[in-house]
This record gives sequence, C-alpha cells and structure tokens, in this order.
Amino acid sequence: MTHSQGSIARGLSHLHPRYVNLLLVFGALFVAVLIAEVILRIGGFTYFNPYIVDRDVGFSLRPGAEGWWKREGLTYVKINSHGFRDREHSIVKPPDTLRIAVLGDSYAEALQVPLEKAFWSVMERQLQNCPKAASSNVEVLNFGVSGFSTARELILLQKRVWQYSPDLIVLLFTTGNDVRDNSRSLNEYAGLPLPYFVSRDGKLILDDTLLAARNRSLTFRLQQSFIGKSFNWIQIHSRLLGLIYAAREAYQSSQATVRSVGEREPGLDSKVFLETVDPEWDDAWRVTEGLIVQMRVEVRGKVAKFLVVTGSMGIQVSPEPQAGQDYMNHLGVRSLFYPDERIKALGEQEGFKVLNLAPGHAEYARQNRVFLHGVGDAKGTGHWNEIGHRLAGELIAKEICEALL
Repeated sequence: MTHSQGSIARGLSHLHPRYVNLLLVFGALFVAVLIAEVILRIGGFTYFNPYIVDRDVGFSLRPGAEGWWKREGLTYVKINSHGFRDREHSIVKPPDTLRIAVLGDSYAEALQVPLEKAFWSVMERQLQNCPKAASSNVEVLNFGVSGFSTARELILLQKRVWQYSPDLIVLLFTTGNDVRDNSRSLNEYAGLPLPYFVSRDGKLILDDTLLAARNRSLTFRLQQSFIGKSFNWIQIHSRLLGLIYAAREAYQSSQATVRSVGEREPGLDSKVFLETVDPEWDDAWRVTEGLIVQMRVEVRGKVAKFLVVTGSMGIQVSPEPQAGQDYMNHLGVRSLFYPDERIKALGEQEGFKVLNLAPGHAEYARQNRVFLHGVGDAKGTGHWNEIGHRLAGELIAKEICEALL
C-alpha cells in the first residue's frame, strides 16, 4: 500500500459507516456515468437541442449552437452568434444594401434542410437577378424560430429585428397552427410561460402573466446565474443527459400523436379549414388578424414594406388530388384554402400584400407528381423538403421583385 492510499484508508476509518457507504455509492455512480458517456460517444450517439429560455419570448435559439438535426432528414445545423438559424450578419446595414427580414416559425427556421437550400437563401439568390434591385446588394436575414406564434414574432420584431434596419419584412404565416397558437385557450402548450395577446374592446392587450411569473421565479434566476450556466454547459455536452432528453421527447411525441387522433398530422389543426367553429376559434382568428394588422402598422411606422406569405400544408399540396378531396369530404368543407383566402382578404381590406403559396404549390406538385413536404416514408407530411423550399423561395422572390421593389 502506498503512502497516499494509506492516508485515504485512515481517513475513511474515522468516518461513520453510513458516510462511507454513501461515498462508495456516489463513487460507483460517478464511474457508471463516465462509462455510459464513453459508450455513447464510441457508439456515435448525439443529441442536439438548440433552444434556450428567453426573457422576452419564452424560448429562443442558443447563439453558437451547432449539431446534427435528425428529425425529418439529417442536417448539420449552425446557429449564428446572434441566436438565429442563418449565416452571420452585421447589425449595422452595409451601404447600398436592400435588407429583407423573414419572420416565422419552424418553416422559416428550416432545420430540415441545409441552410443554402432554405427558401430564404433561395430568395436572396433569386433577387440578385431582379432588375429593380440591380443597384443594391440584396441581403435576406432569417429570424424564424420553431414553435413561434404571430404574437411572439411581433415581439421579436419590436425588440430585436429593427436594430438590423430592414427595408422589407416578410411574415411567413403557417396556416396549420399559427391561428391556434395565438390563443392561450387553444394552444396545446398553453401551460408554458409564453406571451399572448388578447382582444379587449377591439384592442390587442399583451398578456405576459405566465412569462413574467417565470422570469421572477428562483428557478429562472438560477438559470441565468453562473451555476445555471455551468449546468447548461453540462446539459449541452453530456451524451447521457442527451439520451434521457431524447427518450422524453420520444414519449411526448407519442402522446402528441395520441392527442391528434382525427388530425392528419400532429402539430396541425384541421379546424382552421372550417369557416364556423366555436367562440374560441372566432376569438383566435380575431386576435390573429389583429396581430398581423398591428405588424403592418409597426412596419409602416419604420417606413419599411410588408409582405405576408401564407405557407402550405402537406394535404393542401398533395400530388394526388383524391387525397385532398377525401380530406375535404371528411371535414365537410368546400376548400382546403379557406385560411389562405381569409388572410388574403384581410390584406386587401387593410392595404398590405399577401402571397398565398399553397395554390401555386398544389399546381406544381400535381403537374410534376412530386411531394413538397416530408422525405422518405414521411413524404406528404411535415415541413417543406428541398423542393418545397426551392419553389417557395422562387415564388416569394418573384412577388417581391414584381410587386414590392
């Protein structure tokens, strides 16, 4: 026995047997965790969660995060130093530059495709060839974050986007869930600390009670402390914790599928296709339309231009017409473009441009017999695939070039 081992043994001999047992248990757990970490790293397991808590909008993307996104394809994702899924951009706008800011949710975040194939990258390349922009360098900045509602996009615009001095704001509106997500009573994640707006006497009032309570909590303050940030570093780099989080998300996803019985896709809501539903949906539509109009007011106040783009859902743009017809029959509706038409009518009434992508996407998909959503066995569902992004980018660029520049 060496001198150091003897010292440790003498030290342990003075401890109560209960404490010795606890030390042995903790030592065994530590060794087990180390072995598990090594095995997971050798096996190539990785877990990527780029989201962090956010004081203003509930959650956002973590600046500098990078890793493999394995849902709906396989993409290596990098988040820039300002916390957005995009390349680096200076806050100060360069001279002779036309800046376009894109707001949206997971369709704009576009983790499912490489950055250069996301619709906003396609837009930027296409607009370089627009004669009306020949004297300017076109720069498109993406501010999309998965799970965002129109309410959070408005707050993001007010608090973080204007510092980049954009000349044009493009709001990508996801008809499949944005209306529902703008309602605290309808949002399936209503218990999360997120900001909402409510309609009172014809005015929109910010309701951030859940968010404010979270921000005042001891847990949140600890998360912002050195101790919290140190634990966050461990969370990011530990493969074992990543495995636990992945298992939890798989369970939550299975529960979402169970809750979505009767829905064609988890995460989307078929009631948005119905012209008359119930008072909760009427209120959700009223708040949603008010938010878009408020965003238009905000944009005009900054002497910028505004374009609302309604996206598409897989069933709307299926290359198999019978699939869409069967779904309409199931819902008892005349069209799968009701939410698109309603936003278009709002634009005509309030004086802002609206581009409905779904009709053009549907025509393209049927003529070319291709799916614009999903990959592999999930074709026809989920987010845009590379074809869907390319077509969206081309159509938006064309609209901007012809109607807004």
